[in-house]
Amino acid sequence: MIRVAIIGSGSISSAHIDAYLTFGERCKIVAVCDLFKESAEKKKAQHQLDCEVYDDIDKLLSQDDIDLVSVCTPPYTHADLAIAALKAGKNVIVEKPMASSLAECDRMIEAADASGKILSIVSQNRFGDAINKLKTVLDTGLAGRIVHAQVDSFWWRGYTYYDLWWRGTWEKEGGGCTLNHAVHHIDMFQWMMGMPEKVTAIMSNTSHDNAEVEDLSVAILSYPRALAQITSSVVHHGQEQQLIFQGEKARISMPWKVTASSAQDNGFPLPNNELEKELQDAADKVAPLPYVGHKGQIDNVMTAIENGTGDVMVNGREGRKTLELITAIYQSASTGQSVSLPLEPDSPFYTREGIMAGATHFYEKKNSVKAFGKNEITVSGESK
Repeated sequence: MIRVAIIGSGSISSAHIDAYLTFGERCKIVAVCDLFKESAEKKKAQHQLDCEVYDDIDKLLSQDDIDLVSVCTPPYTHADLAIAALKAGKNVIVEKPMASSLAECDRMIEAADASGKILSIVSQNRFGDAINKLKTVLDTGLAGRIVHAQVDSFWWRGYTYYDLWWRGTWEKEGGGCTLNHAVHHIDMFQWMMGMPEKVTAIMSNTSHDNAEVEDLSVAILSYPRALAQITSSVVHHGQEQQLIFQGEKARISMPWKVTASSAQDNGFPLPNNELEKELQDAADKVAPLPYVGHKGQIDNVMTAIENGTGDVMVNGREGRKTLELITAIYQSASTGQSVSLPLEPDSPFYTREGIMAGATHFYEKKNSVKAFGKNEITVSGESK
């Protein structure tokens, strides 16, 4: 029986708790910890948990009967909490984004290596039927070499969204929509396409003058003989999200769509129905996953613990790749210059202090509330 502790009792912690409760025969939540103890108490009552409640991280981590810790706190706390838990001999799963800087990511990876424990970064969209189908078909090579990719991470958040005490600042949130919303789609994209050679980006704050951070960014990524574009937004009504891969022979995308073309003698297109059928047949053969979203990732982590392998789909190094790409977008957009990858420790945006000093501050944070009432939240999930 894997004994689990939840650190942080904000909205996203419920996704973790619900996932763990799905596997009641394999794990038990034994503790919930939050800086505001009353918040942890409410979370315990909400999910009818039989567990201890803490407001002291050190006391929690001193318990030797905890096997796995879910870190569900604001981004600026991820590194220190994860490192402390790893040093205390706990396996750790950290909510997105992995940390506020690449320097923090490297410290987390070093701590995981030294401890021999698992460090996994939440990328729940990798554990979805739609993305599994897309990646499986992409990996067949039937669409040909990818020449262009398009990522639309469109969300909408109202003005008061940035009133929450830790949101809307480079220091505590670490960035805006590119880091905290598009992170899921950027993660899926780099998982399938790999890392680019160069990033050129621009960003703006169009609608939230109560936040320092961006609410819209557009990036162009350069690959050998290919380009990609990523749009990150919290100003798009409808919240449509998609990943499109244009191959030499066909286009495939999520939400699922397949289109293939052949050339006439004059170069103009004709539908290639035969290839479209072959691609669709490949997609239809992809079996549904047993668990999706947070449940899928938590199952993956617990299976690694149970098997003693430490082999998880999204480890610290995988999580770092996504943050490196996002950091390159911020560096390019803030400096007005293209950025070559990989980013080295001498990058001005390698540390959190460097990001706070160098990133464009659009506005000053005007409001700060401890918590919102019980409202519906949008958690990134897969697109059909």
